[in-house]
Amino acid sequence: MNISQYFPKEEFVQRCVFITGGNSGINLGIAKCYAAVGAKVAICGRDEDKLDRAKSELEALGAKTHAVVADVRDFDAMQDACDEIQIALGKISDLVCGAAGNFLCPANEMSANAFRTVVDIDLMGSFNASRAAFEQLKETKGNVLMVSAGQAYMPYSHQVHAGAAKAGVEMLAKNLALEWGKFGIRVNSVVPGPIEGTEGVKRLTNEKQKQMLLQSIPLKRLGQAEEIGQVAVFLSSKMAAYITGAQVICDGGMNLAGSALFNMGVNQAGKSSG
Repeated sequence: MNISQYFPKEEFVQRCVFITGGNSGINLGIAKCYAAVGAKVAICGRDEDKLDRAKSELEALGAKTHAVVADVRDFDAMQDACDEIQIALGKISDLVCGAAGNFLCPANEMSANAFRTVVDIDLMGSFNASRAAFEQLKETKGNVLMVSAGQAYMPYSHQVHAGAAKAGVEMLAKNLALEWGKFGIRVNSVVPGPIEGTEGVKRLTNEKQKQMLLQSIPLKRLGQAEEIGQVAVFLSSKMAAYITGAQVICDGGMNLAGSALFNMGVNQAGKSSG
């Protein structure tokens, strides 16, 4: 779908969108959708080579782009990134908190450091980026989008760390929506399902698990990164001007059926490899 047919560029041409973790996967798909509607796009990540490749892809779409090497777990790094983006592209009008970490591990085998790492990237990273961008968002009466996950409200085997982190992200979004509405800042979350070609699907599923996962999705397919990007652009647009504190689920209906098939596949894979 050509998203620019539905969101005219004149609405976004002056907008500056900052996407954490925007150098790959779902977040790069979101960045490409913003680029397609004419927004200026800033991305950050820890891997400079990935950032350079992502920046080139966004520039190929015609977007004015800026990339910053920064770790969302470091608040000072996030503040420096926001300041740098303002100089390069202008004040941030839209923030997408997408940086995340995940892996499969049973809770009884998980180290405290591994648990903390995911919470720090997902939850602390989302807070750090939001807080660092706040002054700019206040001036632009901006928009914040948290990239969440079904693990926030549905228990999944081997996902205790991601579930705890994303549940925190969901409540962070609601609290910020409550407190920052008076500044004209809207805050929402999007819950992607499994997205084709992403590192998350590669890490969390082998081919057998993937087939079991597809059985549990009512729409019987994996999602596309651009489908999450379309939700992000909509929530940034004038059409969503009265939406804040909302959770938009874009998962093909996966979590309607629960996590039993995923859990079965993960546990079977664990037995076969043990």
